[in-house]
Order: sequence, then structure tokens, then C-alpha cells
Amino acid sequence: MSVDPEHVSASGRTRSQRPHASHGEIADELRSRIRSGVLRPGQRMPTQAELAVEFGVERGAVRQALRILQSEHLLTNVSRGSPATVAAGPSPARPAAGPTVPPQPTMVGLAPRIAAAFAAPHVEVDAICLTSVSLTLAMGEPLRQIHAGRLEPAKIDVRVLLPSRDIDLAFPAPVGADDGGRLHRRWLTQRNAQGMVLRQNLLALRTTHGIDVRVSFRALPFTPPVKLYLLNGVEALFAYYTLGRREREIDHEHLQLYDADGTRSMLFAFVQGAGLRDTTFVEQSHLWFNALWETISSDLVLTS
Repeated sequence: MSVDPEHVSASGRTRSQRPHASHGEIADELRSRIRSGVLRPGQRMPTQAELAVEFGVERGAVRQALRILQSEHLLTNVSRGSPATVAAGPSPARPAAGPTVPPQPTMVGLAPRIAAAFAAPHVEVDAICLTSVSLTLAMGEPLRQIHAGRLEPAKIDVRVLLPSRDIDLAFPAPVGADDGGRLHRRWLTQRNAQGMVLRQNLLALRTTHGIDVRVSFRALPFTPPVKLYLLNGVEALFAYYTLGRREREIDHEHLQLYDADGTRSMLFAFVQGAGLRDTTFVEQSHLWFNALWETISSDLVLTS
């Protein structure tokens, strides 16, 4: 959103010429003010009501924009009540994201993005994957920071879509002869074990820290060819499951199979507000995930 000098108020805020700006445009404009020094570190932001009037939008759009900037560590104390505050400065530990950042292996890129998402008061993580092993491992870092007192979310909502136990998986799959269901049983054991660890680790925060935690699983009637992680409504991390021919020892026998190493899948990061491509990808990914969750998925019980 460009700024015409004739439409800048004495406080440095823009009197928007464009009614009904999107939350992405609002985030772009406020980000520009912060980075240009119009809004200084430690300065309190205008109230959400003032920003809503300025940009000609409902407060919900303003809140979404502020949450984008909070996820980028540009703002702190974003809530429905008092005005947010411009962050004191960029955190050296904050991982980069956006269109200029190259893809990274899942276990390199996922953990720092999950930890950054846990800086928000209300953490929302949606995932679709073959098993939750990468997500479970990545949760270790924010859990350590919570126990160390460096992160203090008030609410955590996690939703995970996994393949149903009742389908024939496209992969892992044996090469050639039937394996008697051994690969399916091995995958199911891992799916359930990792899911239960993830759920137990998060639900334990209710007792130890009084955090409102909800963890939900649903089953898909197909094998997902990709993995997707959606963080706080503002970030999407996407990776392909790239299949290869591998050898595994199962039940003391070496089997040839087609499989993918999900922890090494290259993860592409998209951030809402980082441009039209990123914003559209994040929004469409949420629509896709919610459509699967609400239509063809079914209840999933993590038992063998």
C-alpha cells in the first residue's frame, strides 16, 4: 500500500485512500512504518479501533494484521484489549521466512518456525502428514522454552490429519510381492505412537502450566502426497513426499519398498503479508485443510 504525503496524519498514521483494505495490506503498511522508523521500538500502537477507522475495515481485519506482525516479532502484546507495542528489536534467534528464503529440510526448517509460532498468546497449528513424527520432534523446542519460562502461550490448538488405518497406503509399499501387511502394520504402529506422544506432551501443559490445550486428530481416506503445516493462520510450510526405492529390515527380514523420508523433505515457507503469492497460498491452504477436516475426514482413534 503506497503512502501519499498529503494523507499522513501528524501522528505518522496514514489516512487510507483505500477503504476496505485487506488484512495483508494493513500488515504491509504497518510493517513499512515500523521498518522506516515512523513507529519506533517500544512505542505503543494506535488502538485497534483507531486502526479500523483509519483503514476503513472491521476490527477483525486489524487483529489479523497485528497477529501477522506479532508472528514476525515486530509487535508484542497483541490482544483484544490494550494496544500492541512495537517490539524492542529483531530477535537474533528469530528464523527467517518468506519468498527470499530457500527451502530447508523439514527437520531444519520446521522446529524454529514452530517455536516462533508459540510466541503468540493463542497458538494454532494445523498439519496434514503421513505420520506426525516431524511435528512431534519439532514440538520439542517450544516445549523446552515453555518449561524454561521463555514462552507463555495461554491457549494451544493443534489439529492433525493423518491417513486412515482402513485404506491401502500408496506408500510405503512393497516392491513386487505382497509383504503380508507388514509395512502397513509398521506404519500404523508409528502413526499411533507418534500421535500419542504429541498429544500427551501437549496436554501435560494443562497440569504443569495451566495452558488451555486442545489436540485433535482426524483420518483421511487417502495417502497425502505432500505435507503441510499451518501456523497461527499466517504461515504455511509445504513439502513434497519424494518417493524412492529403499530397503528396510522388518520382522528380521530385509524388504524392498517404495517410501519417502519425510524428515528430509524440503520445506517451503509462505508467510501471509509477504506478497500476493504468499498471502494467497496461505489463505488457500487454510481453505483446503478446513474442507478436508469438515467433509471427508473421519474420527481417528490412536490405537493399534
